[in-house]
Amino acid sequence: MSKKKEQNMTQAQKEYQKFAKEREPKRPVLKNCIKAFIVGGAICAFGQILQFAFIKYFGFTEKTAGNPASAVIIILSVLFTGLGVYDHLGQWAGAGTAIPITGFANSIASAAIEHKTEGYVLGTGGNMFKLAGSVITFGVFSAFIVALIKMCLVWLGVI
Repeated sequence: MSKKKEQNMTQAQKEYQKFAKEREPKRPVLKNCIKAFIVGGAICAFGQILQFAFIKYFGFTEKTAGNPASAVIIILSVLFTGLGVYDHLGQWAGAGTAIPITGFANSIASAAIEHKTEGYVLGTGGNMFKLAGSVITFGVFSAFIVALIKMCLVWLGVI
């Protein structure tokens, strides 16, 4: 709480803040970090195993194997979200499940599932990008700016 707000509080409010702070459960930060590290690392390791499998068994190159591996991870993330498994994993692991590609797929799928009763167009289609829409918008805008900068550098002969 800021010092200015603290100065405007009555004595009873200050006592209540002290009372509430004493009884607030302590968060196991180290334990939560370890869980997030283990789950996030396991998801990344699984993605790496998938990439190696695409290289070894399907003839992809190291450059091209990342795309199908990412697609499989996205599909599994959406499937597990639909089955309710991803939510339980997210409750246990916290930030470890928010790895960009799986967390992004989960946010879109969970919003779509939540609003499916409103219909496919206005419910699922209209609400599935509420959470992820800003990420998509920022990504497209950033890509546009980077492309403009590169185009200018090429035009100037720097690149």
